[in-house]
Amino acid sequence: MRFSNNPLFINTVLLGGTPEEKIEAAATAGFSQVELWRQDVEAATGNTVDLSNLLKGHNLALTDYQVLLDFDGAPEEMRQSKRDEALQMLDTAVSLGATTLLTPASTQQNCIAEREEEDIHWLAREAGKRGLRIAFEAMAWSTHINNTAAAWKLIQQVNEPNLGLVVDAFHIFVRSRTVADLAGIPMDKIFLVQLSDLIVLPAQGELVDTARHKRLLPGQGSFPLYTLMDYLESEGYSGPLGLEVFNDDFNQQNPADVAREAMHALKRCCARLTAPQTY
Repeated sequence: MRFSNNPLFINTVLLGGTPEEKIEAAATAGFSQVELWRQDVEAATGNTVDLSNLLKGHNLALTDYQVLLDFDGAPEEMRQSKRDEALQMLDTAVSLGATTLLTPASTQQNCIAEREEEDIHWLAREAGKRGLRIAFEAMAWSTHINNTAAAWKLIQQVNEPNLGLVVDAFHIFVRSRTVADLAGIPMDKIFLVQLSDLIVLPAQGELVDTARHKRLLPGQGSFPLYTLMDYLESEGYSGPLGLEVFNDDFNQQNPADVAREAMHALKRCCARLTAPQTY
């Protein structure tokens, strides 16, 4: 199978149940990593050390701890509170045993573009003091940085060794963009790759709702995921590869069953060669 040496992860947002049930389901399905949300930590029984021990007991690593929202370019009246929030999340990440904190480009309409680079630079420096990395993601509805190429440009401008990129198939293909956005990006600066699928592109006004409730597993839609997978293989990508699938229907099902189906979908996506997907 292609990508047989890449860590395979599942984002817990796909799974229903308690944080403990999600972790057990992910481990049983064969995932080696999970993306863990702040909400998981808040809902878990016990403290962060207990949660860290639970992950270790299931031989699960953390792909990242998430998500620090609307941090970059925060307006003056919000800037200090966002920095306080960031410091708290960084400390929680350390306590959990995470190596990486994920932050997407701001979606706030009053986001100050001229401050985004400065803010991400500050965040990377604070993360570095704690031995952490920052994974920066362009979302399709981010205010200024809404594609992978733009996110990479900012990462280059900041130029910190612990700052890297999240490549999310949804945010690439939902805007009808292509893997050309990845051209020239060193593979070691891609900290993780998130996969999902979709049958029909949403209308502009439905983009956020679709992203948060109606994503599909790879192979259930019409995204040209093979183009991304072929590119990553050709460039020798060896980092974490997994699923970020927001889907209300899956979230209501037994987490063990969903995790098992998710692993099957991920392995099929990894195994597929250069022939286009058929649906």
